[in-house]
Amino acid sequence: MAASQAVEEMRGRVVLGEFGVRNVHTTDFPGNYSGYDDAWDQDRFEKNFRVDVVHMDENSLEFDMVGIDAAIANAFRRILLAEVPTMAVEKVLVYNNTSIVQDEILAHRLGLIPIHADPRLFEYRNQGDEDGTEIDTLQFRLQVRCTRNPHAAKDSSDPNELYVNHKVYTRHMTWIPLGNQADLFPEGTIRPVHDDILIAQLRPGQEIDLLMHCVKGIGKDHAKFSPVATASYRLLPDITLLEPVEGEAAEELSRCFSPGVIEVQEVQGKKVARVANPRLDTFSREIFRHEKLKKVVRLARVRDHYICDFSWSGAVAHACQGGWIT
Repeated sequence: MAASQAVEEMRGRVVLGEFGVRNVHTTDFPGNYSGYDDAWDQDRFEKNFRVDVVHMDENSLEFDMVGIDAAIANAFRRILLAEVPTMAVEKVLVYNNTSIVQDEILAHRLGLIPIHADPRLFEYRNQGDEDGTEIDTLQFRLQVRCTRNPHAAKDSSDPNELYVNHKVYTRHMTWIPLGNQADLFPEGTIRPVHDDILIAQLRPGQEIDLLMHCVKGIGKDHAKFSPVATASYRLLPDITLLEPVEGEAAEELSRCFSPGVIEVQEVQGKKVARVANPRLDTFSREIFRHEKLKKVVRLARVRDHYICDFSWSGAVAHACQGGWIT
């Protein structure tokens, strides 16, 4: 019986000890364990595999993938990083730039601005095409000139009061429809995702006047096309109390974990610790600094349960809510 439990732990849990981590490598391949059929079976995979969306908003997505190996979880991460198309600034035609920001740096900053546009409605621009068309290009104009505010107080030193248009934001970007784009896209649908991204700062007499061409691309070609800011996954924590923890030890145990992981309850007038939500733990392993407590807790992670966290740059977040990504 003990041997069977040890095998199940080895197959299903990555155990965190005081001085190392056990069961790191996947071992459930055919012929490795007597009495286990680990041959690939599509029906069994489809039955065990599931995706549970835990949280999704315009800035982030958290979901669980259960019943897979690290290689497949990492494949999902890499697909979102490098294979999901978006629209981004590819070419910048600078007519006048007297700001302190060099043309190359300015063009780089413009390329990183997320654009609110459905990439499925556009084609990839052909290699070598210099001029874009309405089917593969979005065009924006940025024309801002800084002047003095004639109504500013004489003793003022606040640039926001002294100058007009001294900060260039993405809200100054104006979409210029090409061909029949004005008929295809209602006003306000083609725009930067955020209108308060600071592009440059100006002083009286300085001016930025340029034209931008946005094209469809993927993160594999350039990071500016990547729809996610951060993409990570981790194994689901599994925390087990090997014996009851009561009294002051329960309070001390709770402080060894992230808030919400261990809950202290009153049971028949005694404080008793229980595992409330192991998902919240970051596994700092603070518990191993306490000689008595480290013997009553087992720290592990579920081998085939991945918690995936993605933060959107903005473009695909609207795509998700609008049904662009299914």
